[in-house]
Amino acid sequence: MKKKNEQQKNTVDFRDDYPRWQPWMKDSYKILIPDMLPWHFALIERLLKLEGYDVEVLKNDSRAVIDEGLKHVHNDTCYPCLCTVGQYIDALKSGKYDVNCTAVIMSQSGGGCRASNYIPLIRKALKAEFPQVPVMSLNFSGLEKDSSFPIGVKLLLKLAFAVFYGDAIMWCYNQTKPYEEREGAADKVRDELMDYVLSKFEKGGYARYKKVIGHIIAAFAAVPRKNIKKVKVGIVGEIYVKYSALGNNHLEEFLLSEDCEPVVPVLMDYVLYCVVNNINDGDLYGKKGLFYAANKILYSILHRMQKNIIKLFEREGTFEPIHDFEHLRRCADKVLNQGVKMGEGWLIPAEMAALAETGTENIVCAQPFGCLPNHIAGKGAIRTLKNLYQNENIVAVDYDPSATRVNQENRIKLMLATARENASKAE
Repeated sequence: MKKKNEQQKNTVDFRDDYPRWQPWMKDSYKILIPDMLPWHFALIERLLKLEGYDVEVLKNDSRAVIDEGLKHVHNDTCYPCLCTVGQYIDALKSGKYDVNCTAVIMSQSGGGCRASNYIPLIRKALKAEFPQVPVMSLNFSGLEKDSSFPIGVKLLLKLAFAVFYGDAIMWCYNQTKPYEEREGAADKVRDELMDYVLSKFEKGGYARYKKVIGHIIAAFAAVPRKNIKKVKVGIVGEIYVKYSALGNNHLEEFLLSEDCEPVVPVLMDYVLYCVVNNINDGDLYGKKGLFYAANKILYSILHRMQKNIIKLFEREGTFEPIHDFEHLRRCADKVLNQGVKMGEGWLIPAEMAALAETGTENIVCAQPFGCLPNHIAGKGAIRTLKNLYQNENIVAVDYDPSATRVNQENRIKLMLATARENASKAE
């Protein structure tokens, strides 16, 4: 009887014709994560391993990934979904994983974005090739309740701190790498700081964020720097192609090769954007209740932490501080109403305005094919932004399976030619 119960316990649940994640799988399954946020997922991957999960962030980014995506996802579906599905299928076909003990995970925002509907598309693709692989959902909107990744309060807090620390490392690295006197110095500090942050999660003390962020800033500030001025280029747009090297054809590396300083807004801005949208719904449409009150409290805590981090940057003085989210909201109000929240909505013009006000007038607005809200809120706001900021130099770049990397980079090079011309005139 005991053996029979054990067999039932370890039986895959195939309700609705697809496998579902079950608690017993934690001890025997590997979980594959798409490479969406290279900086932050590197921390989160190791953090989840400390929690007992066997996770791996995928790094496959060959043309085969895009071809697998095209094979399993309709071409009219947005490019990030195509990349994600293709990365899963290509990885599972590689032979590196036991497909009978492997699961995949995808985040869902719960908003009016196709990303909230990726899960059925991923399941459909997997059913054609690997029907035994379950799909997990990471969301805070009550979606996919029977296949959600279990997150308790303690793990949620750790993930929030991981976002702040990942932001600080990314922000300081991008302001150090272009100016390092000795090649590889910034990379060495980055790797050391990743280990330092993980040690805080292992041994305790991870919540002392002022001390941790102060250490990150000081470590990068100690890297010997060349006293030169380089063209600063901001990267804004849809969250996947903004951060993912697979989605944007290694845009940050390209800008570094062009002797530029890439400026990538922090991920916490997107987190606060999602929280504020819930508050705005209450203010605009009368949706006030417990959920509204909880979001106001959460926003107050996260924004206070962000302001304290800004003070640390200002006190040290080497690096341009991260943007204050309330300043981003004021920037948005100059261009677009905060009720426009589909996709990245008002956050895109807000970031472009904030970048212009802090000396980053050259901007790549990365937009995936099929993401209509980003085309409207991004490309559609460029004229208004240029009227507000006379020297703002913006290029909207489309990323899709048919767009060649050479064409994308040539468009960016034209923007950089204008940027260098403007810099010469200013000097």
